[in-house]
Amino acid sequence: MTTTSYDAIILGGGAAGLMAAATAGQRGRRVLVVDHARAVGAKILISGGGRCNFTNIGTAADRFVSANPHFAKSALGRYTAADFLALVERHGIAWHEKTLGQLFCDGSARQIVDLLLAECAAGQVRIACGFPVRDVAHGDGAYRVTFGNEEASAPSLVIATGGPSIPKIGASDFAYHLAKRFGLKLVEPRPALVPLTLAGEEALFRELSGVSTEVVARVGKASFREAALFTHRGLSGPSILQVSSYWRHGEEVGVDFLPERGSGWLREAKRAAPRASLKRVLGLPDRLADALVERLALTGELANLPDRALEAAERRLADWRFRPSGTEGYAKAEVTVGGISTAELSSRTMEARRVPGLYAIGEAVDVTGWLGGYNFQWAWSSGWAAGQAL
Repeated sequence: MTTTSYDAIILGGGAAGLMAAATAGQRGRRVLVVDHARAVGAKILISGGGRCNFTNIGTAADRFVSANPHFAKSALGRYTAADFLALVERHGIAWHEKTLGQLFCDGSARQIVDLLLAECAAGQVRIACGFPVRDVAHGDGAYRVTFGNEEASAPSLVIATGGPSIPKIGASDFAYHLAKRFGLKLVEPRPALVPLTLAGEEALFRELSGVSTEVVARVGKASFREAALFTHRGLSGPSILQVSSYWRHGEEVGVDFLPERGSGWLREAKRAAPRASLKRVLGLPDRLADALVERLALTGELANLPDRALEAAERRLADWRFRPSGTEGYAKAEVTVGGISTAELSSRTMEARRVPGLYAIGEAVDVTGWLGGYNFQWAWSSGWAAGQAL
């Protein structure tokens, strides 16, 4: 078997890997991308309902979960959302902004994949798809990768194979096994941006499957005001997906069902409409209001309900406690929290501190963004940072 030499080998043809490849290739580096899938960019293609939420104009390091909350600042500051947006516009891709700074393609997510492939072509990057990596070896200052019937070597190797979320598109924990092989520490991976499940007494809320309403969801110090959705298994919707990245097994999730209402609103409602029922003044979807009133055990006209009982109901509605039994796992998780420890990497270059020439980028690293384009921006920024250093 003959060995072909490159300046860098990138394992993984997702957002981060292709960005790193294009950046390094256009700097004159000879780059090889190897991906086990038959085509690159599978996760890009399914994102944003097929329109790819490719970045968020509100990107900042405090919108990422990591054992080191400062690690992402360097890469995010040097390759920004505005930089990627300029690239999108240079390729003539029409886009629009949805809520909370989220940017989407007007057309198809395929446009983002085509952009990355065009940028790789401009850098004469070789992309080898449909070839699982059979072996990775390191010695004499070179990394040797065996894939298919080929072997390639390079002084630099980039781990860009992501995390295990959404296994149906080929995602796996390959990055973690490779990191361990080179002695890199991991932060325990777990599903993130994932629906939460309810069991026991709380499973009664499953009867509300399909009901959605805007709430504030909280876990610890993290809180998000967006829609929550009841499902046949538990809780979902943007606000729940957001707090799931912070949630640990055994913790409670607090939900404010009426974030617009101030203190004392129920007593005021009683004075203004004494003959109204609690269900009526809640102003929530009927099935949800019925379920909450049933659990509060406050029926009849407000005039007949003691102020003390109304105050207690108000407090509970503002901080309704759920104790999830778990999550729907990697199969339904959009991303993975945890991964290769940032303590092992340079925040400027993404190179492993103790293993020269080894880099890790994107979702493989312990940096996980909020819902809404932040994880793609981390892919672009970390990929660009590594590409500049290769």
